Amino acid sequence: MFKQISIAMFGMLMAGSAFAAGPADSSASPMKWQEGKSYFLVEPPQPTASGSKIEVLEVFSYACIHCAHFQPIAEKIKKSLPSYAEYSYMPAIFNAQWEPFARAFYTAQSLGVLDKTHDALFNALHVEHKPLGDINSLAAWYANYGVNPDKFISASTSFEVESKMARSMSMVPKYGIDGTPSIIIDGKFRLNRTSAGSDEELMDLVKYLVDKAHREKALK
Repeated sequence: MFKQISIAMFGMLMAGSAFAAGPADSSASPMKWQEGKSYFLVEPPQPTASGSKIEVLEVFSYACIHCAHFQPIAEKIKKSLPSYAEYSYMPAIFNAQWEPFARAFYTAQSLGVLDKTHDALFNALHVEHKPLGDINSLAAWYANYGVNPDKFISASTSFEVESKMARSMSMVPKYGIDGTPSIIIDGKFRLNRTSAGSDEELMDLVKYLVDKAHREKALK
């Protein structure tokens, strides 16, 4: 009789221990990426320029050394994206010194030389330390890539470039961005270089948010 009661009590104790351990184990393993910590909501969500694809938008500046250091990671992210996502750039204009670099980005884009010059301009500024702080010196630098300086300066004030400059000035505050580089996923999620512990984890976080945005878009 005593043995039977002892066995029964042991079973009850074990069941109680298992029940108590359940919530502790669960709370010890929170979701890896947390809203408000790993990434933030853009409120309200902003329209994208990527059509049906999920937009992965890097807000940056050529003048920002952190953006220069981030560029190799940006290339890795770009190559790792699924077919339903698209990587693009938006230059921030936080001060007058950054304005010529934003204008140069959009001018190079309009003239079809951005792919050849994007990495090279980071290198010219942050490795070679070339004095390229105004549109005239930038126009002369782009001549190394086959662009006539006069044509570059003319294009830098075109309606296309001015419209894109105005959009950048309008959108960056709406995204809630106060530093570069920052990444906006589909106009609704914001993260930055320090959102994850390593570059590999940052790539995982971008993938997680791209997939999340893709699922949410599919439900609409």
